[in-house]
Amino acid sequence: MSNTAALLEMKNITKRFGKVTALSNVNLEVKQGEVHALVGENGAGKSTLMNVLSGIYPHGSYEGDIVFDGEICHFKNIKDSEEKGIVIIHQELALVPYLSIAENMFLGNERTLKNSNNIMDWPRTYQRARELMDLVGLDEDPRTLIKDIGVGKQQLVEIAKAISKNVRLMILDEPTASLNENDSQKLLELIDRFRKEGMTSIIISHKLNEISYIANSITVIRDGSTIETLDNNNHNVSEDRIISGMVGRALTDRYPKRQSKISDEILLDVKDWCVSHPLNPSRLVNDHVSLNIHRGEVVGLAGLMGAGRTEFAKSLFGKSYGVNIHGDVTFKGKKCQFNTVQQAIDEGLAYVTEDRKGDGLVLMNPIAKNMTLANLEKISSRSVIDKDKEMVIANGLKVDLNVKCASVSQDVGNLSGGNQQKVLLAKWMFAEPDVLILDEPTRGIDVGAKYEIYCLINKLVEQGKGVLVISSELPEVLGLCDRIYVMNEGRIVAEMPRKDASQEVIMSAILRNSGKKKTTNSEE
Repeated sequence: MSNTAALLEMKNITKRFGKVTALSNVNLEVKQGEVHALVGENGAGKSTLMNVLSGIYPHGSYEGDIVFDGEICHFKNIKDSEEKGIVIIHQELALVPYLSIAENMFLGNERTLKNSNNIMDWPRTYQRARELMDLVGLDEDPRTLIKDIGVGKQQLVEIAKAISKNVRLMILDEPTASLNENDSQKLLELIDRFRKEGMTSIIISHKLNEISYIANSITVIRDGSTIETLDNNNHNVSEDRIISGMVGRALTDRYPKRQSKISDEILLDVKDWCVSHPLNPSRLVNDHVSLNIHRGEVVGLAGLMGAGRTEFAKSLFGKSYGVNIHGDVTFKGKKCQFNTVQQAIDEGLAYVTEDRKGDGLVLMNPIAKNMTLANLEKISSRSVIDKDKEMVIANGLKVDLNVKCASVSQDVGNLSGGNQQKVLLAKWMFAEPDVLILDEPTRGIDVGAKYEIYCLINKLVEQGKGVLVISSELPEVLGLCDRIYVMNEGRIVAEMPRKDASQEVIMSAILRNSGKKKTTNSEE
């Protein structure tokens, strides 16, 4: 691979936003037929560099040269780069919710009938969509609307959409962030297959185990500058070695230590929780789920994508998902039903969504407004918001959670993913919940920001809160949680203390209980 010619060279790329220098003389060389990883902390400049490459930031808005296949390129927009065979799959999904999977896949690249006036060839469209969906392991009807599938499946649609184009260099920005370990592994194997067929890929990921596994070369960016490029053809670059390059120091412990102070008091006890699919009421998404959380305890909920974990959390949180919801809930010692989201918040239950951009934050609003949104009464007098109080509280939360921003008046959409996640956590911490449900709390953020969020979780349980962590990263579940439930096909199939848990034990529980028929409401 070392003697292979470079397909791409980015030379001395400098990109400024006003007085802020996002990239400073960055150099990147990608060889033909390799998987090249780009790593760095949130805000290091990885996505900015790829936006320069793909023409999102057009020629003239940056300094330096892009040389692709031996030719200096001046991309004015993303269409120019795609014509050269450079396709970027962004971390933020760019799909139209009320169009079908197939329509989204070929949007702007439609399959039309021959000799027709742009009349769609639907049979060919659906057939090709099905082929691409099979390629990425997406088992859905191509006619299904995007809004009716989860975030993880939407990511697979994006990847299939990119593959449908004439790709020579595929850029994948956090491609597995929405996927569990099983599906992530399948995707990595797919990328590996593309590599063997001659395709070149650039992958940005905070999952360093995946980088070590798949990448031939690893370029580290820190604070907008290139630090080093590591040769990983023998896959011998360790995660610790990558981390030291990213953060400029060794990170000795991925999961901060916590003294266990779990109370006998059960804060939340859910029994026989059943939820039906909103579009197909005869299909049970959660089938008699029972779990509990003690005061001062971090409980994990592990499972594969589609297991029903997010559906359980959302249905419990004010019945914000599903129909025909029933079961018993005891919260802080009394029977209750959270019939609305506001009622759940008022009682002391909070849910941090897995989709921070779509459901969690108002990206065009300032950080301060987002942080206080879940508890407006605390900053209001006679239904009028006290702006000064809002700023004081937001600045306090900014310090407590180490949110890196110029000001809390800054729009939250301008922050890096890790800092957006901290703002989302701040929003729900300000609601002062007794039980906090965290759905994929570290998705798409770097190891440094992850560590800070783990410290926040420890701080919450030390204050006597209860935390439920839903995560597709098994090492995270094992490193964080005191007790772990395993969900598969809508059921709890195992429960174990951390000392008895391992990735093998969790996966064995899932595999032992796969393929069993669910009970429908009509059969109960």
